[in-house]
Amino acid sequence: MPLTRISMLAGRSSEVKAQIKEVVSQTVVDKLHVPASDRFVLIEEYDRENFSYDPNCLDIERSDGFLIVQIVLNAGRTSDVKKEFYEALAEQLHQQCQIRTEDVFINLVEVTKDNWSYGNGAAPFIL
Repeated sequence: MPLTRISMLAGRSSEVKAQIKEVVSQTVVDKLHVPASDRFVLIEEYDRENFSYDPNCLDIERSDGFLIVQIVLNAGRTSDVKKEFYEALAEQLHQQCQIRTEDVFINLVEVTKDNWSYGNGAAPFIL
């Protein structure tokens, strides 16, 4: 059950944000093999004062359409699976949401299963 944070400058419409959320969620299911019902997604919008990024880091030209997708998930996926996910997500956001691939910043944070409580203070993976 990953926890997904999508951060961006304020100003996108509700429809566009919903579409971004759907594309990210579906790509997580398709490429990281997460159950479709495991959707915990936060959309975070910032004013320019509170959202900064390097517009040229690693020679990638970023615009104000820049967004950060950070996903906390259980450890264990191979580098090849992750690489395929990065490529697919950038391409799907470009095709379906008209977001430049250069503006898609992705960060996976892997944790062990004992780092989750899904409710009621229970830790189902701590035996």
